[in-house]
Amino acid sequence: MKEIKTLAEGKEFKAVDFGKLSELGGFVLPLGPGVELKGKAFGGQAVGATGAEFSFQIFEPGQEGGFYHTHKHHEELYFFLSGTGEYQVDGRNIPVKEGTVIRVSPEGKRAVRNNGTEPLVMLCVQYRGNSFTAEDASDGDILQEEVKW
Repeated sequence: MKEIKTLAEGKEFKAVDFGKLSELGGFVLPLGPGVELKGKAFGGQAVGATGAEFSFQIFEPGQEGGFYHTHKHHEELYFFLSGTGEYQVDGRNIPVKEGTVIRVSPEGKRAVRNNGTEPLVMLCVQYRGNSFTAEDASDGDILQEEVKW
């Protein structure tokens, strides 16, 4: 089974490596006794994230996401990184390909499938819905320090 590798870490950061996205099929996510989801890896805990979760997933041609689902609190952003497929939300089918991004509110009924001929690679970012404020939009501080490479 494939594992996430730690590259570097310090008091204020952690960097990890999932490896080649084309090799995500080596990850196995245990869902319960005797139930595993091949090709999906969560990364929030791996990097020590405190405000969001994310996962990479690969779908082979003909593979479906496994389950139709909603969330209680979490909004999701789906970034399609390669391949082609179809995303269904609230009964509407949306063609997806490299560069497609879809946001779904917690209540949105969602599922994904690869109806193409190449692997479909997706990044999903999950965070608490309705939590971003106008104050958050200006949260960054530009520092007057020189970056030393």
